[in-house]
Amino acid sequence: MIVRNFLQWAQTAPTALRVEGAAALARAYLVSDLDAPMKREAETVLAALLDDPSPLVRRALAKVFASAPDAPHCIVSALANDQSDIAAMVLSRSPLLGESELIDCAAVGDVFSQSAIALRAHVPTGLASAIAEIGACEALISLAVNPGAELPAFAMRRMIERFGDDAQLREALLSRPFLPAAVRVDLVEATAASLASFVLDRDWLSPERTRRIMQEARDKANIVIAATANDSEGRRGVRMLVGHLRRKARLTPSLALRALLSGNRALFEATLAELSGLDEEKVAGLTRDFDGAGFAALYARAGMPANLLPAYRAALESQRAFGYAGAPSGARLSLAMVQRVLTSCDGIKGGELDRLMALLRRFEAEALREDAREAAAALTSASLVDMAALEAQLLVAA
Repeated sequence: MIVRNFLQWAQTAPTALRVEGAAALARAYLVSDLDAPMKREAETVLAALLDDPSPLVRRALAKVFASAPDAPHCIVSALANDQSDIAAMVLSRSPLLGESELIDCAAVGDVFSQSAIALRAHVPTGLASAIAEIGACEALISLAVNPGAELPAFAMRRMIERFGDDAQLREALLSRPFLPAAVRVDLVEATAASLASFVLDRDWLSPERTRRIMQEARDKANIVIAATANDSEGRRGVRMLVGHLRRKARLTPSLALRALLSGNRALFEATLAELSGLDEEKVAGLTRDFDGAGFAALYARAGMPANLLPAYRAALESQRAFGYAGAPSGARLSLAMVQRVLTSCDGIKGGELDRLMALLRRFEAEALREDAREAAAALTSASLVDMAALEAQLLVAA
């Protein structure tokens, strides 16, 4: 009787009254102590309201049931597959929707529905990984900025693979705490690719010069990342990072040399261990005796360029002589070390070594500019202190 009377009334009632009636019935379902037959009748009426010609009626139901743990699951499921502005209310909050349901809704939903799921208070690993795989870029940005999303490293890397050219997504991922080193490497790669494309599209630099600038910028960033990984995770973190760099074909001789000249011996040793397959402790021991035959054999086993061995030995010698620990970031080249290696290699000519000398000259210019910037910053800071002291004296005198 209740079902028939309500449906007859709904056929002629204006939209505003149907909206009020739907909301009232939904609230009554949640707060009233209905017996089983009455609850079934109420669910029948609620199901009938899902076919109401006005979306305002369904929106009223979604508003009441969105956060309710005692709402009828079948009604909530139907609302979750409604038009996006209605579905988003339950998709973002309903505790009744399980992980498999949410994945299914994300797969068939539009960007608004996907973003609503991505912004839930808790997004478990499986759901987050699914959104990373199938979601639109806007949904991935919502997922990245959500502190309640359990985003594994492989899911973040997949997000970068799909939409790494989007600056908002890169910024959102960078804002996440405890970002894995491998993900930071991929973000550097995506940023470099985006910048290179921008520069080439405007014909500002030649393709060759653009590639060189981006490669050296990537190397510098990767050494910063390696230093951070070493501080937080120790040698294991650096070794995992080196493995990731190798898979991306970024574990180059120039990166290894830059690491040494920046005081990042851990990255250099991890590189030799990764390429040679030897134990890290053994690699560390052979590297300490860098003038011996054992280090030469290790170097050859790692597949490093044979004619560059003198340069690496000179870098290790300069590191021992200066005891350079690098800048706080672990990425600053030591001008004194670079110049010492240049002097050691100056008499060697031909082939790869000519390119090595050109690389070392670029390292020298970079280190010199970094030192000049640091000196200028210190001078500016000292000048500001002097000005503050002068102003204080003038005030006292006045």
